[in-house]
Amino acid sequence: MTPFARVLVDQVHSSAWSLDADRAAEMNPANPGDASLARSAALLRERGTRVDSHTDGELTPDALEDVDVLVIPHLAAAASERVAGDLPPVLAPAEIDAVVDHVATGGGLVVLAECDQDTHGNNLAELLAPFGVRVTSTLVHESPDGGRRQHGNATWVRPDIAQTPGQGVLAGIGDLCFYRAGTLDVSGAAGAHVLARTSPTAHPAGEPLAVTLEHGRGRVVVLADSDLVGDDSIGELDHEEFWVNLITWAGNSTVPAVADATGDHPVATSPVWLALKAAVEELRPLQAPDGSLRPEADRERAAALVAQMISRVGELAPHFPHDAEYLAALPGDLQRWVDDGFGVPDFLDSLQVFRPEQHRVDGAEHLVLFPMYTQNGNPDRVFEAVLLSTFWPDWLADVEARFDNQMFLSVQFLDHTPGYDTNSAVLFPETVSVREVPTFHWGAIFSDREAARFRRVTAATAETLSLELPPEGERLVASQEMAQSAFAMWDLMHDRTHSHGDLPFDPFMIKQRMPYWMYALEELRCDLNTFRQCVDLAREGHPFARVVQLAIVFDRGFRFPVTGERHRNYDGLGGQLLFAWLHKHDALRWTDNRLTFDWARVPETVVALSDEIEQLYRDGIDRSKVGHWMAAHEFISGYVAPHPGSVWAKGADGLPLDGPRKGLNDAVLPDEFPLNVFFEALRKKVGPVIESTRGITGVGCAPAGSASTDADGSASTDADVKMSA
Repeated sequence: MTPFARVLVDQVHSSAWSLDADRAAEMNPANPGDASLARSAALLRERGTRVDSHTDGELTPDALEDVDVLVIPHLAAAASERVAGDLPPVLAPAEIDAVVDHVATGGGLVVLAECDQDTHGNNLAELLAPFGVRVTSTLVHESPDGGRRQHGNATWVRPDIAQTPGQGVLAGIGDLCFYRAGTLDVSGAAGAHVLARTSPTAHPAGEPLAVTLEHGRGRVVVLADSDLVGDDSIGELDHEEFWVNLITWAGNSTVPAVADATGDHPVATSPVWLALKAAVEELRPLQAPDGSLRPEADRERAAALVAQMISRVGELAPHFPHDAEYLAALPGDLQRWVDDGFGVPDFLDSLQVFRPEQHRVDGAEHLVLFPMYTQNGNPDRVFEAVLLSTFWPDWLADVEARFDNQMFLSVQFLDHTPGYDTNSAVLFPETVSVREVPTFHWGAIFSDREAARFRRVTAATAETLSLELPPEGERLVASQEMAQSAFAMWDLMHDRTHSHGDLPFDPFMIKQRMPYWMYALEELRCDLNTFRQCVDLAREGHPFARVVQLAIVFDRGFRFPVTGERHRNYDGLGGQLLFAWLHKHDALRWTDNRLTFDWARVPETVVALSDEIEQLYRDGIDRSKVGHWMAAHEFISGYVAPHPGSVWAKGADGLPLDGPRKGLNDAVLPDEFPLNVFFEALRKKVGPVIESTRGITGVGCAPAGSASTDADGSASTDADVKMSA
């Protein structure tokens, strides 16, 4: 399974375009780029999409079986164009039926038409008729005084961008050119969306040039010109992003359902694992918060449960040969807890030999059993048993090799005990009950839970805010695998940024009390550094770099501010600052109860915030600690309004600077930077959706707005209302 679409380009019917650059050079020796789609295919492949040529036989249901998007590129007879292909430019009735059925059952179709349509000897009219679209046989001209000619050419026309400019399929699109285009008649296409029209000064004026529509469960794109995606024009204006958007959008209806990783897993469904899990779940309520046995607990029963756990671990150990040393040491720690009278557990011996970071292999499974608390979950150090697998595809290993985070593991749940029926998405050795603090070698993050939570909350937020997601964002929300990949890459790069750079001091590392906005800046700094690196990786052609950027903007900017209590919520404050920065720099707007982004400007605007925070850090080296705290408060206050009663907002005149620093920390209000009216309203709308993500995993996760099943078996819909001011 792949999170990206598979595209099939028809090359068997007579076509004016070839995916093969050498064949294109034979077709058009004087200007091979005018017959080649090689660059367009390479661009899609760079973004993760698989592109294949259909060169053998008719388009049958078997040929289209595993295809997400079928592209029909300007079919033409040899009398009208220089062409390639073994079959004439006419699809047989059975082929048309196969293509229409492909769309109706969830596939995508992209048709590249051309000017003077009736002269090319194809039957696109019959192919497009079931979708209600007709290509008008004409040649669009732009008037000399209209200002919409490209390079002064009357038939190179720059259209008016329709719909909401820059949103949805048009995300990041500001200017296009159609070279020798016909027009489209969509009067018979119910629900068709016109993306671009001829300008009011063109002839004919105001006619569609690019449309999208949905048919059955699938999607259709039709362009009235094919040249804008050819090799000699794809690099012009915003054509590259437009092409990727169209293909991605067309393929988004084919996102695969999430497989149930537990349902048929041999260990997770085995009687031995279920017996171990049951013993742990019975033992947990007998434990005090520090992990010791409660005075009133039945000690004989506790000893029997531990004996069962030891036995079951021994039976399960052969399934995990890479953890042999850990699973051999674990029974000793369990038995010592019993022999020492059920005091505070000490699992240092087994923890030190549990080294999952030494076996970072995709799909490698681990049985984890420790007395521990779960961050953002259960605060008590009671026993938890977790079955997990490592998410470590080759491409992620390549990212780690570049960004050097040898302690990081991306993992996913197979099964777990109740401590993870919470918001916890991490497994850290620091949480385990031990007699002394050891050297820590690894840290694991459940990217499947982070992805599932992100998908549900982002979908609900987009619905509430009437936000048209970019096609890559739509796929990110729809695809658990895409989202999990994005979060694995984000977490890997984020975590390695702590303690790197010009740091006056890292609030997470020096373990001193600071105003909570210092933690907010540090977490946001690491996220923005990740974003910056992904901007560079995107330029280099990394397929996941853009979706990581989107994940950071959506999760940090939407979910973080409205999640959790407001008591010194540093993660929330970081999200507030990011959102406010984007708003004040006009990269996003909230108008008419509708949120829009200027997606072309978002990367540079986010990087600019990263620059500001890095400069704040560099300057902090030359300040006193208190001076740095004050400078950070002043910086944040320029974008996020502090509480009206804030002492810190008064500056040096209002702060107790002549006393110990404890007094300065005590002067910080629990909600020093309250939510603005936008986030207050958003919190009311999506709060129930956020709460619904407690304990969520990727298995069976449906984005908000789609039907799901509650714990009691009743059907529910996560988001069905929008936010009004």
